[in-house]
Amino acid sequence: MVLLFNTATSLAATQERPDADLRGVLVKAIGDSDSFTDRFEAEVWLMDMSTRLKTRVPNDADRLDLLKNIHYEAKRADLDPELVLAVINIESNFDRWAISRVGARGLMQIMPFWLKEIPEAGDNLFDVRTNLRFGCTILKHYLKREKGDFQRALARYNGSLGKVWYPNRVFDTLRKRWFRSR
Repeated sequence: MVLLFNTATSLAATQERPDADLRGVLVKAIGDSDSFTDRFEAEVWLMDMSTRLKTRVPNDADRLDLLKNIHYEAKRADLDPELVLAVINIESNFDRWAISRVGARGLMQIMPFWLKEIPEAGDNLFDVRTNLRFGCTILKHYLKREKGDFQRALARYNGSLGKVWYPNRVFDTLRKRWFRSR
């Protein structure tokens, strides 16, 4: 199931013209992207999402690298990258060093016990790619377990199964900030 949210405000995110530095970083990012179907898709998605993420990740190179990794890991797990962006927005507000009060770590707030459950020597939950790989894989697992029910899968991901506040926050953020413009 693909989640697409179109709103009248979708054009606002793409109106700002990139500066020369951003254009250079974007060209490199597009060339290195292997999770997109073609160069045009990469350019459109990376530019659109980069504009939306700029306030949270101000450095152009860091932001585009993060977006490429999010797109890659989301597609690898057969998730919409925009859904993963919404989860990260709620979980850590894009702070890769975030630690919750219960000890969850990184962008997608992965509990450290997962490192013991999935023995990968040297894995670090503050490493962006590792955190995204674990988070996307876990979310996809819960989505399969809940037979495609995004609300239950998101609640399970957050540890709030049976409650709707967390999935509703993710859906609201997805709809308002990370919708895919078409």
